[in-house]
Amino acid sequence: MSTTTDPMTAETATRQRRRLGVPAITVLIIAASAPLTVIAGGATTAYSVTGSIAVPIGYLVLAAVLAVFSIGYAAMSRFITNAGAFSAYAAQGLGRPVGVGVALIALVAYNCMQIGIWGIFGFQVSLLLGEKFGIDVPWWASVLVFIVVVGILGVNRVDLSAKVLGVIVALEFLAVLVFDLAAFANPAEGFSADPISPSALLLPGLGAVLVFGIAAFMGFESAAIYGEEAVDPKRTVARATFTAVVIIGLFYAFSSWALALAIGPEKISSGGIAPEEAGPPLFFGFVGERFGSIMVDFMSILFITSLFAALVSFHNAVARYLFSLGRDGVLPAGLASVRDRTGAPWAGSITQSLLAVVVVVAFAIAGAGSELGILFPVVTLFSWLTNTGALGLVLLMAVVSLAVIGYFRRDPRDVGAGSRLVAPVLAFLALTTVLVLIVANFNVLLGQVESDATTFVLPGLIVVAGIAGIAWALVLRNRRPDVYRRIGHGAEDLTAEHLG
Repeated sequence: MSTTTDPMTAETATRQRRRLGVPAITVLIIAASAPLTVIAGGATTAYSVTGSIAVPIGYLVLAAVLAVFSIGYAAMSRFITNAGAFSAYAAQGLGRPVGVGVALIALVAYNCMQIGIWGIFGFQVSLLLGEKFGIDVPWWASVLVFIVVVGILGVNRVDLSAKVLGVIVALEFLAVLVFDLAAFANPAEGFSADPISPSALLLPGLGAVLVFGIAAFMGFESAAIYGEEAVDPKRTVARATFTAVVIIGLFYAFSSWALALAIGPEKISSGGIAPEEAGPPLFFGFVGERFGSIMVDFMSILFITSLFAALVSFHNAVARYLFSLGRDGVLPAGLASVRDRTGAPWAGSITQSLLAVVVVVAFAIAGAGSELGILFPVVTLFSWLTNTGALGLVLLMAVVSLAVIGYFRRDPRDVGAGSRLVAPVLAFLALTTVLVLIVANFNVLLGQVESDATTFVLPGLIVVAGIAGIAWALVLRNRRPDVYRRIGHGAEDLTAEHLG
C-alpha cells in the first residue's frame, strides 16, 4: 500500500483530492444519525420509557437548538478549515490548552459512539442469523468481520464511503416513509395532532424526552471534519450542516408522529406499553401487522445496514481527528499518514479499527456466561458507550459555542453580531441545559433503576479526557513550544510554509 507519512506531503495530498460536495457531506452526516435506527430504536424507546407523546415536538425543539448552534459554527467554518474541527475551533477561540482538551474529549466521544454501536450491531446480526437460518453466531464474531469491512472503507477514498452510505440512507428513508404512510392511514386510536402540538411541550417528562432525543442528532456536527476534503470548504460545510439539521429534524418529527399514531397516544401517555413490546418491537410489530413477515425481514436488514452506515461515519470522524492531532504533533506524527492515491488518513483509520477490536474482545470476554445472555452487548457495550459519547458531544458543542464568541471577539471579520454573538450565546445556554438534563438522567439512559458505579464512571471518562488534554497542552508549551504553536493551526501553518 502506497502511503504518505510526511505531514507536509499528507497535507498536500489531502488538498489535491477535494472530492466532497454538499450532497456527499450531508449524506455522511445523516448516515451518522442512522434514521431507521432512530425511529425503530430511539423513538420507540423514548415513548416506552418517558410515557410522553411530546417526542415529535421534542425533535423539533432540538433541531431548532442545533440550527441556532450551526449559525456560529458555520460562520467559524468559513475561516477555519481543519480536520480537527471542534479542537481547531476551540484552540483558536479559547486557547490551545482548551483545544487539546476538546480534541481528547472528541476522540473519546466519537470512539464511544462508534464502538458502542458495535454492541447492538452484533446483537442484531446474530439474532437475524439465528431466527432465519438457525445459525448460532456469537455477537462478537460478526462484529470482528465487519470491523475489517469498515476499516477497508476507511482507508479508501472518502467519496466511496459517501456513495455506499448514500444508497443505505436512501433505502432507510424509503422504508421509514412507507411505515409513516401506513401509520397515518391506519392510526391505532384515530388521527391526532397532539404529538406535534406546541402544547405537548407543557406535558410532564419533556426533559427526559430531550435527553433521549439528542442522541438522534449526534454526528450532525461532523461536516467541519471533512472540510479539508470538501470541494469548497468555505461554503460546503455550512450548507451541509444546515441541510442535514433541517432534513433530520423534520424527518424525525414527522416519523415519530407517525409512530405515535401507530402505537396510540392514549396508550403511550397512560403507560399502556407492555414491557415485552417496548422499544423496537413497537415499530416492527406494526410493520408485521400491516405488511407481513417479509417486510419485517427487509426492514430488519435495513436496521442493520443503518447501524453499519453510522459505524462508517463515526469511524471516519475518529480517523480524521487522529490525522489532525498527528499532523499538529499533539499525538505521534505517524497518525498523519495518508494514502498517496486516495488521500485517506489510513493510519488513523487502522488505529480506530484496532481500538474497536480491543474493546469488543474485552466485552466479549466479560460477557461470557453473563446472566444477560444475548442481550449483554446491548445492555452494556451499546448502552454504556453511546450514551457516554452523546454526553461528550453535547459538551463539545457547548464549548464550541463559547469558542465562536472568543474567536470573533478579537476580529469580527465582517460577521454580524447575530452570528458571532447572539446565536452562540443562545446555543450555549440551550446546550448546557440539555447537558445538565443528560447528567441528571444518566441512570435512566442506562436503564438503571438505581445508580451504580457506571453512572458516575462513564461521564467521568469525558471529564478525565478533557483535563488530560489541557495538562498535555501545558506540557507541550513548556517542552515543545514549536508543537504548541501549531495546535489548532496545523493545516494553515503547513500550507503557509509550503507556499513560502
